Amino acid sequence: MNNNRTVSDTKRTFYTIHTRPINSIYRRVVEELMVEMHLLSANVDFHYDPIYALGVVTAFDRFMLGYAPEQDRISIFNGLCKALGDDPDRYKQDAQRLENLARRLSGQDLLSCLERSTSFEDTVDLQASLGAIASNPQFKYSRLFAIGLFSLLETADPELVKDQEARTDAFKKVSAALNLPEDKVSKDLDLYRSNLEKMAQARIVLQDVIQAERKKREKRENQASASSVGDSENNN
Repeated sequence: MNNNRTVSDTKRTFYTIHTRPINSIYRRVVEELMVEMHLLSANVDFHYDPIYALGVVTAFDRFMLGYAPEQDRISIFNGLCKALGDDPDRYKQDAQRLENLARRLSGQDLLSCLERSTSFEDTVDLQASLGAIASNPQFKYSRLFAIGLFSLLETADPELVKDQEARTDAFKKVSAALNLPEDKVSKDLDLYRSNLEKMAQARIVLQDVIQAERKKREKRENQASASSVGDSENNN
């Protein structure tokens, strides 16, 4: 990405790629993710990696859950990546590969892999990425990277991440093994989970509003139809 590009440049590019309006409660999600990705990509210490890709895909999918039409949701994600000069297929493929790996491992096996204490036959690429991260003092940590780690563990063992004590202990160990800022990881993941709950509540409110508007529209249409029938009968 051209580091001279501004956030405004990225937004303009996005809205030339995805030209349809974005539903109100989702627009803020899209633009906040866009800004976050833009600022990271403009940072000299930032380097794309599959865990970050999984974080981007997971955050997008979770926060855009229920967005309709589905074709627009796909267009929005593609536009988001392309506006940053990136390839959406690379994000999706890297995220899918890690998810498939997490499904093949138990929660404890994946955790030992992330802690770099155990290596498995099909985790060579992941181990290489983790090793590069742990040995890089300039590694640019991000919330999206933390979400990628969370998604890995959640896929391997959903119960582990639901248990606060087990979750805290797991990310404490992973943070130490990868030289990540433990406090930031913890706070970012707490905020992520909290925002998912708020978004779920917002979707319920949105559905209620949509249903109420639909009922009003149907009532108006029925009244207009009844009035039209009445006028026709009077004219006869």
